[in-house]
Amino acid sequence: MKQGIHPSYGPVVFRDRAANFAFLTRSTATSDKTVEWEDGHTYPVIDVEISSASHPFYTGTARVMDTAGRVERFERRYGRPGAR
Repeated sequence: MKQGIHPSYGPVVFRDRAANFAFLTRSTATSDKTVEWEDGHTYPVIDVEISSASHPFYTGTARVMDTAGRVERFERRYGRPGAR
């Protein structure tokens, strides 16, 4: 790799305020805000709108689309093509 062209890669805390959830990882993202982590060190913190703790897919609260019911309702309303 060329020296001096890549952004710095270091520990960052991503915090989901809606779910009161935070995790420490490494990233090139930076922030002026900091937070003291459980290990006693201070890290930059980035607030995110949604994470695995609040996303409906990961929490199991996702709604399933009833595509079969929608197709049947359409066919009842407008009839099957070629049936006339």
